[in-house]
Amino acid sequence: MIETIGVAPAPALLGGKWIDDGPVAERIGPFTRTVVSRAVVARPADAATAAEYAKTAARSVGRLAPATRADILDRAAALATRRRADIARLIALELGKPVKDGLGELDRVADTFAVCAAEARRIGGDVLPVAGWARGVGNTALTYRAPAGVALAITPFNAPANLLAHKLGASFAAGNSTIVKAPPQAPATSAAVVALLLEAGAPVEAVQLLHGGGDIGAALCAAPEVAVISFTGSAETGEAVARAAGAKRLVLELGGNAATIVCDDADLAAAARGCARTGYTNSGQSCISVQRIYVPRPLMNDFVDLLTAEVEALKVGDPLDPATDVGSMVDDAAAARVLSWATEAVEGGARITTGGTRDGATLSPTVVAEPAADASIVVREVFGALVTVLPFDDFDGVLATCNASRFGLQAGLFTRDIGRILTAWRELEVGGLIVNGSSNYRLDHVPFGGVKASGFGRESPHHMVEDYTVVKTLMLRGMSIWGES
Repeated sequence: MIETIGVAPAPALLGGKWIDDGPVAERIGPFTRTVVSRAVVARPADAATAAEYAKTAARSVGRLAPATRADILDRAAALATRRRADIARLIALELGKPVKDGLGELDRVADTFAVCAAEARRIGGDVLPVAGWARGVGNTALTYRAPAGVALAITPFNAPANLLAHKLGASFAAGNSTIVKAPPQAPATSAAVVALLLEAGAPVEAVQLLHGGGDIGAALCAAPEVAVISFTGSAETGEAVARAAGAKRLVLELGGNAATIVCDDADLAAAARGCARTGYTNSGQSCISVQRIYVPRPLMNDFVDLLTAEVEALKVGDPLDPATDVGSMVDDAAAARVLSWATEAVEGGARITTGGTRDGATLSPTVVAEPAADASIVVREVFGALVTVLPFDDFDGVLATCNASRFGLQAGLFTRDIGRILTAWRELEVGGLIVNGSSNYRLDHVPFGGVKASGFGRESPHHMVEDYTVVKTLMLRGMSIWGES
């Protein structure tokens, strides 16, 4: 049963001040069907104000010693642990994400801030080997990583706390002033994460938070004061970000169409259990969620039966219930879209073995067996509580089939054969391969990102710090420990 719900405020943070008045957008909880948060929406002029303020603020943030930034991030990590229950509840209300998954996300927020703190302590530079070439003899060249200045973080709704922690934490670790453009579906969650950093001692110049739609995002992307943009979202919106940004540094983590291959030497029951648990996490609303499972043709029926049984054991319902495995999708339209694609696949000859119904924004976990190769649920990003199972006849062929997708974010592979593992690692056009696990697995301190339409750049604190900094070179003419040749 849904407990009594208070409406969470989601103020903006602009020009060093929390703003709690102005135009307001109400967020209707997809499961509760009631107003769960109210966000103060940015006006068009606010984007320019934020960019101008950030340009000046970047100077003071950049002067903070790395040790100071690291200490603040460590305190933010500790606060994330203390606030995990409150923020997980916000996530459940705003998004319909099961609270136990929200608690796990806050554990990752704490880890992410802690890793960002460690990266802040490692920022440095190099002494370059200029004396190795004749023209460099007698000189010394040094480099260090300087803050880029102003970073823009555009965050998605599906993991609003942890993905914001990645972008904001790494940007602050690098010494930047950050403008956060929050997802309209999770404004209160975004405000709560930003507040963690400020409560931990970050100067108010370090971050601003704006709520609004694509017009605000486009204005921020185009602002000349912004030096680097990190965006997570759909491929189509990512292209719009790139067009609006022009000649700026971009880190784009875009869509996916994740495949998992189950080989004939795999433990079928374990593979089915793993795919069921990860295929419907957050109702499948993850860019690496299991979407396509490829199984050897002789094992197809056995695997489908095992997967169907595992999926039917998942508990669907109230996201605030600690026992719930699958809550609602982000809104009714998202659930209706996925169901329509499933219906289209059945009309093309596929069969639904479980699920295939919805109640508002809650789509029952759905398994679709043997859809046509050109079905929407095979070639497009489903981003919902639906998994397809398809047969394959040979390993090289299934690798080619996986690569036919325009996306290339992450893949899974169940096998004990090291030859297959190395072949798949080499041949699959993806940014990451998970062996003996589904595509839906991530460690926050490990490089994460894709190829092709899945974007470019890598979202882990180490790699993001590199993207959020610029290499500055110092050349000392006529000064060298090596002397003349």
